[in-house]
Order: sequence, then C-alpha cells, then structure tokens
Amino acid sequence: MIDTHESDAPEHLLKLRNTRPEDYPDIRAIMDRVYADLGGAWSREQFMAQLGQFPEGQICIEDKGRVVAAAISVIIDYKKFGDRHTYEKITGDGYLTTHDPHGDTLYGVDIFVDPDYRGMRLGRRLYDARKELCRNLNLRAIVAGGRIPGYREYRDEMTPGEYVAKVKAREIFDPILTFQLSNDFHVRKLIPGYMPEDRASGTYATLLEWINIDYEEEEHLIGGPRSRVRIGAVQWQMRPMKTLDALFEQIEYFVDAVSGYQTDFILFPEFFNGPLLARFNQDNPAEAIRHLAEFTDPIREEMQRLALAYNVNIVAGSMPEYDGEMLRNVSYLCRRDGTWERQYKLHVTPDERDLWGLQGGDKLAVFDTDVARVGILICYDVEFPELSRIMADQQLQILFIPYWTDTKRAYLRVRRCAQARAIENECYVVLSGSVGNLPRVENMDLQYSRAAIFTPADFSFPHDAIADEATPNTEMTLIADLDLDALKELHEHGSVRNLRDRRKDLYRVEWEQNE
Repeated sequence: MIDTHESDAPEHLLKLRNTRPEDYPDIRAIMDRVYADLGGAWSREQFMAQLGQFPEGQICIEDKGRVVAAAISVIIDYKKFGDRHTYEKITGDGYLTTHDPHGDTLYGVDIFVDPDYRGMRLGRRLYDARKELCRNLNLRAIVAGGRIPGYREYRDEMTPGEYVAKVKAREIFDPILTFQLSNDFHVRKLIPGYMPEDRASGTYATLLEWINIDYEEEEHLIGGPRSRVRIGAVQWQMRPMKTLDALFEQIEYFVDAVSGYQTDFILFPEFFNGPLLARFNQDNPAEAIRHLAEFTDPIREEMQRLALAYNVNIVAGSMPEYDGEMLRNVSYLCRRDGTWERQYKLHVTPDERDLWGLQGGDKLAVFDTDVARVGILICYDVEFPELSRIMADQQLQILFIPYWTDTKRAYLRVRRCAQARAIENECYVVLSGSVGNLPRVENMDLQYSRAAIFTPADFSFPHDAIADEATPNTEMTLIADLDLDALKELHEHGSVRNLRDRRKDLYRVEWEQNE
C-alpha cells in the first residue's frame, strides 16, 4: 500500500523572512562551507550585532525550517565612505556599527547560498528582496563590493580591469560578477585592497550599484547635514564652592556664554565638580570621593537641562560614580535632543587607584549626534593609542578629552598623545582641563592646563595642526569651527593616509570585551 500523504509531501518548502537569533547555527554552517578559504563564518557576537543594528536588513530563505540562504545589508551615508573603501571599514568589521538609519544607500554586506541548493536561483530571490527593501525605505541605491574569484585563473594573462571587461562582454564567466550583472547591477569601478585576504580576487573588488528609480530625494530646508561644526571648550577655574547651586551657577554661566556663539558642542574638564570635595573629610580621600559621587546624578540632570535649554550638545567633563560597590570615573554626552550617553574611564592611574580605589570601565563607544560622530576618552585613556584606533574604525570624527593634570609634565603627556591621535586617526581632538588651586582638598589641590583643539597635519588644516589653544593656567574658553568635509578629503586624497595605509595583512587592533 502506498502512503499517499507521504508521497504527496513537497520536496521543498521555501519561505523568505527576516533572520532571527536562533538561525545562527544554520548561518554558521553555510558560511563555513562557502567561505572556508576566507576564515569561515561570522562570530555569534558579530551575527547578533547585525540583527541588533538593522534587523530589517537581515534576510534569509528557509526550507522546512532550516536556513539555506541569507543576505546581510546595512544602511549607510555613502558620502562618509566614498568609492575607495574597504570591506572591513564599511561593515564595521562585521558588527555593522556603520549603520545609519538616516543614510541614503543600502549596502550589500553579503549573500550566500548553501552549496546543496545552488541552481534553485535563491540568490536572485534575495536580491529581489533587497531591491524591495530599498524601494520601501526610499533609499537612493544598493551598492556592494563584489569579489571576482574567477580572476585567479587569469591573473597572469590580464589586469583586473581587463578581466572585468571580458566578464561584462560574456567572454568569461565569473561565479559572482556574472550573477550580479544578471541582477541589473552595473560596475562603477574597481576597488583595490578591498579585502586583503581575498587572494583569488587579487584583493580587488568591483564597485557595483543598482539605482532605485523610484527614489524621491528629501529636501532639507532646515536640519540637513552640515560640513562645519563649531566647538567650544571651557578651561575651568577651580575655586572653592560650598553648595551645589553655586556649581550650577558657574556651569550655566559658561554654557550661556559659549552657546551664544551658536556652538554645537561644549566640553568641560575631568572632575570639574572637584570644588565640592572641600565639604568632606580630607583625612579619608576614598570616603570623600564617594560622597562627591552623590552629586553626579543631579549634575548630569542639570547638564541635560542646559543642553536642551541652550540648544547645544554638552560633554559633561567627568565625575565619580559609585554604585555601593564600584567607584568609577564617568563622562556624559548630553545631547540637545534630550538623550544622553555615558563613557567610563577605562585606564586608572596608580594614584587614582591607590588613594581613591577607582576602577576602570570595560566598554568603549562612538556616539552619533545631530552633526558628527564623536567619542570620549578621559585623560589617561588618550595615552593608549589602541582605543582611538578602534574608535577610528567606527568612523570617529571628533574625539573629546576631558582631563585633569597637576603639573606641566603630566599635561604634556596628555597633550602630546592627543596630537598623535589626531594625526594617526585623521580626526579632530578637543581637550580641556582645570586651572587654579583648591586649598585643603586632598589629591586635587593643584591644577595645570592649556586647553586645545588639534587637527590632522595636512594642507587642508592649520600649518601647526592646532585649530585653537588657550593661554596656560587662565580661565577662558576656546571656540573653533571644524570642517568635516576636510576629513573626508584627507581620507581619500591626503599627502599620507594613515588609516588606509595600515598593513592589516600584518597586524590589527581588536576589541576583546564582548558587547
């Protein structure tokens, strides 16, 4: 007897849907097979970050519950990267930290199909789904860097450009490029060094583009993207203050004064609330700093109120934070839209550890604002170049450094390192500290500062790579305009290109702590 129910069951039951966290084992198995010569699958951390950054852009096809093909995408502001980008940079090393919901381009990170399902045109279904997503999100185009693995057979006979021309003329079949051309993509140019580990493609990739003809460009009469950002930095005078209201009065004075010049950011120094330490027992510095931490939340709330009231983003220096167990040094970014972020100091000096019991944080972030991507490193952290390099790989544009130093030698350590960070990471660096003295305040009695705003060193920037700097040990403010377009020009056409010319085939800097 024949079981008609069993015999009528379909061989396949395909379903197109968004990828989910529980799909990782299937995704990993496919990638390990398809990319065995390129390191295999994304890590689970990268996979989860992709879903977290842009869940709508992660698409897969399942067959009877098992994922058999997938596509990974990210929205970017394409002008931030330009045509000469690398795969690692534009994908945020696989974590999609480059995702910009306000961007104009859907970037194709990857498409892969289980080898057992090739010939079923699943790749075309994924491309069609991407096009539908691009239309529904009103994005200008889909762009991708395409490998040309077939070139390995012809590298001794022709250049990559000649190979691409022959593939376009259908004289040569390339397993990837031929497929992309058949899906209405056109080749804009070749990108050298796109994926250094892709030896089969000679490290080249084709820059492919599909234009969304239904795209309707939005007009920005107000609030559109800007190329110039105005920065204010406060060189803060340490003076005895008996009450929190007195501190608030001094903070608002500077916010009012600096924001009057239509600044986009104001930077305050590390431990600018130090004058309140005089209220507590100086015979026990560890106890005193923990009492000072009781003011941190009220001060952050006041800074947030001022950011809204004066329409300026405030980098609120740094303050101690104590949760009953751990004492840390934290800086707050108070945005003028009402939101805020925190960045802990990661490296603690011996004096901070021994006298106060301060401990370092374990997370590093680059933050989006209405005008730029910014990061914060508190004082000693700028002396560790690995941190800013990781931030640079996340498209850092402006690095803020609130510091507190007691001598010129200590200040010069911070200054010299800050200047180096601006050059090697092709970004702007803004630093500010405190001046004056606090009699009878243990560990914060002396101050030395010369606030400054540093630039990269090239023809588009000041000849000494300094946009502005303060008079040493004088209470004052700095205000300077920074050109973000000059950074883009430097990345692409600088006299030297520190970010692009890194030998990633020899070394790299990676963040070990799981997010």
